[in-house]
Amino acid sequence: MSGTSSNKQLGHGIQPAGRWMRLLAAIFLFGLSHLCHSAEHPAGEPTAIEHVAPEGTAHEAAAEEHEAHLSPFAPEIFSIGGMPVTNSMITGWLAAIVLISISIRFQLQVRADRNTRFTAAVEALVVALHGFLAEIMGEKLAKKTFWLLGSFFVFILCSNLLGLFPGIGSVGWGQEGEHHFAVTTPLFRGVNADLNTTLALGALFFFFWFIWAWKANGPVGLLKHIFGFSGEAAGVMRVAMVIVFIAVGFLEVLSIVIRPFSLALRLYGNIFAGEVVLDTMLHKVPLLSWLLPVPFYMMEVLVGLIQALVFTLLSAVFVMLICSHDEKEPHSETKPDAS
Repeated sequence: MSGTSSNKQLGHGIQPAGRWMRLLAAIFLFGLSHLCHSAEHPAGEPTAIEHVAPEGTAHEAAAEEHEAHLSPFAPEIFSIGGMPVTNSMITGWLAAIVLISISIRFQLQVRADRNTRFTAAVEALVVALHGFLAEIMGEKLAKKTFWLLGSFFVFILCSNLLGLFPGIGSVGWGQEGEHHFAVTTPLFRGVNADLNTTLALGALFFFFWFIWAWKANGPVGLLKHIFGFSGEAAGVMRVAMVIVFIAVGFLEVLSIVIRPFSLALRLYGNIFAGEVVLDTMLHKVPLLSWLLPVPFYMMEVLVGLIQALVFTLLSAVFVMLICSHDEKEPHSETKPDAS
């Protein structure tokens, strides 16, 4: 191990990967977040909220819609070079800023060889998460994929917890209602309560899954892994099993294609449902709006952690299933003594 502080490693030989997190955040937030916006709002069709600060009848209609239910569509706040920026993207940027700030501070303290409670807490989280993935995928594959899977976990967890902070969903434009001020266009929205975000995460996982599968198996090996028959049958039975395995292979291809969508919809559904519950508890009984949401807030903290773990766990399992043969831990073999 090198003696320079700039090359200092964490437990299990993990090196700080702040530059990967910053690159991942930049690619995700400025690129893939717009993945489904045009599909959800085709040209010429009105969106749920047309303007940044709607007025008149449009404003009243939006207020009635907000009272009825929380809109599944993230309204556009402004645009950058023709690319719409929604309120969920703004919250995602805040989450990225928090994580990047933590990463930069941690790197500076590690390079300065300063051991503080902050560095100990970050290192404990990283080592625990790496150990969790290593138990599922194996040490070698976990170190190879940790920069992405670990980033998934911390980003989803930070986004979920940030969505519970005061002001998220309650600060924005609206109008006075009968009992309270109704926010019809919130400035901030839960990041993973927007299907665009979760689909972007699923697409990002699928992209790197394909790269790792290709590198681990090669084109021929990948086809053999999906369609190949590795049994010991012979004759007619072997022909029948080959046909069965080819049919099963097409089902496996369908399963692989569905995986990023299942990851996205699972995360979106749980987080959006939580926001609907909180919004309902907050507005249905105005006199008790200070009390009713409290137990549900506590539950959503747990849900946010569980969903971050589930997304990371399933991603790790999917990678392990296609690359598991590449993970061969060395075993010590005791040779008989020549003497």
